[in-house]
Amino acid sequence: MIPMSKYIYEALSRASSFLSGHGREEPVARMLLQHVLNKTHVQLLMDMREEISAEQFERYWSLIEEHSTGKPVQYIIGSEEFYGRTFKVNEHVLIPRPETEELIVETTSRMKRMFTDHSQLNLADIGTGSGAIAVTMKSEVPALLVTATDISFKALEVAQLNATELGAQITFKQGDLTAPISNEKWDIVLSNPPYISHDEAPTLSDTVLNYEPHNALFADDEGLHLYKRLAEELPALMNRPALIGLEIGYTQGPAVQSYFQKSFPTAQVTIVKDINGKERMIFCEIT
Repeated sequence: MIPMSKYIYEALSRASSFLSGHGREEPVARMLLQHVLNKTHVQLLMDMREEISAEQFERYWSLIEEHSTGKPVQYIIGSEEFYGRTFKVNEHVLIPRPETEELIVETTSRMKRMFTDHSQLNLADIGTGSGAIAVTMKSEVPALLVTATDISFKALEVAQLNATELGAQITFKQGDLTAPISNEKWDIVLSNPPYISHDEAPTLSDTVLNYEPHNALFADDEGLHLYKRLAEELPALMNRPALIGLEIGYTQGPAVQSYFQKSFPTAQVTIVKDINGKERMIFCEIT
C-alpha cells in the first residue's frame, strides 16, 4: 500500500498519474473519488483542499488499483448513466453505451410520425440486458405497453431492479430471441443484440473482453446470426403498421438492411448513422 495522501487534491493527483501510467483514462480517478466520498463533481471541486481520511483513502486506492487491471469503472461503482437516468450494472449485463441513446431518439421520432395514438402500443425490447432501452422507452412514453426479454436470468434480475428503482412498469420474460414474445402481436420491436464477430475478439479492449458478458457481445456468422433470425421470425409477429429498430455494428448496415428488406418487401428499411457518422442503426417501417 502506498503512503496515504492527506488532502483530496493530493489523492486525486496521485491516482490520475497512477492510472495514466497503467494506460487507463485519468478522468476515472475523479469518478472513483466522487464515488468513495459520495460527492457530486461540483462538490468535489469545492472540497479539494479538505482532508481525506485514512479509511477513505485506503478504499479509494483499492478501487484505483482494481481499475488499473482493466475492470470497468461502471462495474466497480455499480452503475452507469443512460439517457439522464442511473442504471445499475454488473458483470451479467453490458454497460449501456451513449450510441444506444440515439436508438431511443430515432425510435421516438419515428413513433410520433407513424402512430397517432400511443396508448395501446405494444413494444418489445429483445435482449434487454440492464433494461436501458425498455426502461427508457417506458419512462419517455409512459403510455407504451413494454415487454423486455433476455436469455439470461441474471441479466433480467438487473433489468427488473432498474425498472423498479426508476418506476417503470415493464413485463419481463426469459427466453431466446423472439420465443418469449411469439404469442402476441407487436407494434414496435427494438433490439441491441450481440453483433461482434468472434474473429474480432483480439481487437477489443481488455476492459470489454475480460469483463463484459461474452453472450451479450459475440454472435456467429460474422456477428450477423441474430439479425438473420430476427428478420426470419419477426414478420409473423408484427402488427400493421409497425416499427422495428436495431442497433448494429458499423460495417453491418447493408447486410442487415438486405435481410429485412427481403422479409418485409414493402417496408421502408433505412440505415441510420450515429452522431459520429457511423452506420449504427437499422429501422424497418412497416405499413
